[in-house]
Amino acid sequence: MNSSHSDDSPVLITEAQPSMDDQQAARRRKYAIMMASRIPCLVAAVVVFQLWQLWWLSLIILAISIPLPWMAVLIANDRPARKSEDVNRFHRSRRSIEPAGHQVIEGT
Repeated sequence: MNSSHSDDSPVLITEAQPSMDDQQAARRRKYAIMMASRIPCLVAAVVVFQLWQLWWLSLIILAISIPLPWMAVLIANDRPARKSEDVNRFHRSRRSIEPAGHQVIEGT
């Protein structure tokens, strides 16, 4: 057994990923956040140019907002990477049910 877990902790016997619905919900949230952050970037670029006439800063802010839709689509369509979790997994003991030196009788 793994020494980091107590004996009464539940044992994970599968390596199943989160459900597809959970994965899709997380991707939708990321997509919505990235697409919603594009609007403030565009507004900020206009405000910076109107208030301080810093065209170069406005262009930088605008350049940051340009790849956001592309990145949002890529992230929304990509499945998340598997996380390495430190869980209490089932480990087959070295002792087997049958004795190691049992006799095999072959039939004809």
